Amino acid sequence: MLNKTGRLAAKNLSVRINSIDAMRGLVMLIMLLDHVRERVFYHHQISDPMDVETTSPVLFFSRLLAHLCAPTFVFLTGLSAWLYQHKNDGGQRPVREFLITRGLILIALEFTLVTFSWMGSYHTIWLQVIWAIGVSMVVLGLIAHWHKYVLLALGLLIVCGHNALGPIQFSPGEWGYSLWTILHDRNFLIAEGPVRLKASYPVLPWIGVIILGYLAGPLYAHIFSSSQRATKLIGLGSVCLAAFMLLRVTNCYGETLPWQVMQNPLQTVMSFLNLTKYPPSLDFLLLTLGVMFFLLRCLEAGRMKKISNLLAHYGAAPMFFYLLHLYVLLVIYEVCVLLCGKNHGGYFGVAHMGWVWLIAVVLAVLLYWPTKQFALLKRKSSWRWVKYF
Repeated sequence: MLNKTGRLAAKNLSVRINSIDAMRGLVMLIMLLDHVRERVFYHHQISDPMDVETTSPVLFFSRLLAHLCAPTFVFLTGLSAWLYQHKNDGGQRPVREFLITRGLILIALEFTLVTFSWMGSYHTIWLQVIWAIGVSMVVLGLIAHWHKYVLLALGLLIVCGHNALGPIQFSPGEWGYSLWTILHDRNFLIAEGPVRLKASYPVLPWIGVIILGYLAGPLYAHIFSSSQRATKLIGLGSVCLAAFMLLRVTNCYGETLPWQVMQNPLQTVMSFLNLTKYPPSLDFLLLTLGVMFFLLRCLEAGRMKKISNLLAHYGAAPMFFYLLHLYVLLVIYEVCVLLCGKNHGGYFGVAHMGWVWLIAVVLAVLLYWPTKQFALLKRKSSWRWVKYF
């Protein structure tokens, strides 16, 4: 029979894990919104980073909201790897095989199921966020046994220093082009032929993020109370956002796009928040990870329990939800083209971002039950393949 301390520890552990799943679930829903936009609002082209002078505020801030997704996914992947490695009883599981196996599976999924879900074909393979997470997991698996201070130095060096590597460039055909395209530059690895291959998510900064996420794992160890963790999460969030403000206001380092005073205050704010994602600049990561730390704190608060429980059902089966929503969107798009034709040039699309938000909300509701059921199956099943989703 558990004593009072043991019951409290078990209760706190449940809350902690639930808050991580809830955070992941929240960004899954934000990602759904962004992917609906890419399906039915793609005719309204925006540049990336977005052109402040030509992009409407609702489109800009919808896209800005989606910037939270990739840093959160990658950071929580590292954090979850630490939690897997360190059992509640003080023992440890081997994490090397865990990370490398799952990383390679994610890379394979990017080349196959994920690629097909976007285009319904394989004429171009886009190496996107699942690829970046997979590569980052493999790298972390190879170095997770290093001393924590070495990992901390490496993670901070990559995240804080990679912006200084911008001047390094290679042209197609040069000896370092392919490796540098994978690590830092967004470009085609194979530009011609029946199948083209483009690295859309340069992986070097994401390797730094997953390392820092792994090192943050002890925040969720059983020795930390909820209040102690709250203090540390708020502290980390405050440091990140303060560093972002300092760097961004001064335009001195951390972002390739300096902000400017625009025609009106709203556009000036948009310019200030217009940050580089490919690869993610230091300012981009400071802003998004800072917001993530505060959200993790909020989702663990007792008054957020009902919302956290709801979001956690999405976050408990992230790969299942990811693949499911992509294929649902593919089917919906093809049916709309069949019934209505391509009503915006070469695309089918809706006229306003309001429709994008409405479709995303409806899909979030419709996909809740199957995602929840798969999460329950994943928890109870002895089938190993189910755990990967």
